[in-house]
Amino acid sequence: MTEPDNAVITLGEIVGVFGVKGWVKLFSYTEPKEKIGQYAPWLVGNGVKSQSVVLEVLHIHGKGLIAKLQDINDRDSAALLIGHSITVARSELAALPANEFYWRDLLGLRVVNLQGIELGDVEQLLETGAHDVLVIKKEGMETLIPYVWNHFIYAVNLEAGIIQVDWPVDWQTD
Repeated sequence: MTEPDNAVITLGEIVGVFGVKGWVKLFSYTEPKEKIGQYAPWLVGNGVKSQSVVLEVLHIHGKGLIAKLQDINDRDSAALLIGHSITVARSELAALPANEFYWRDLLGLRVVNLQGIELGDVEQLLETGAHDVLVIKKEGMETLIPYVWNHFIYAVNLEAGIIQVDWPVDWQTD
């Protein structure tokens, strides 16, 4: 179930221009948002074609981010990048400690409780103040399971594509 190392991961997108010297406004999917600047090289593209770009400067500006990209020196050049995604090769992501996973890796995994009953597949994750929550879907039913290790989450096996949880069945079948 794991992605190949040559897969790309979307970190954000270019949403506007800032000034007349080629700066762009960014929307970052990373947490915290400025962590987007720690990855390199960026691949900037529109889904059809991507180009490698070098980030020169990144600043927090209000609630967003602005960036200066190498060789983008005027407003017109910057405007051509609006709507383009910012991606990096998966191999550029940091290795994580045991029992920590990138959210992207959990999406689509089957969720099975300790009794061996399949609860569904991970459709998304939600960030809450207390902890993250898995959103599990099966046959139109939705189950929310707090992502708390050794309390609700007992094992994640990326190779097998399974998350084992301590969670009761919320519905009955006839």
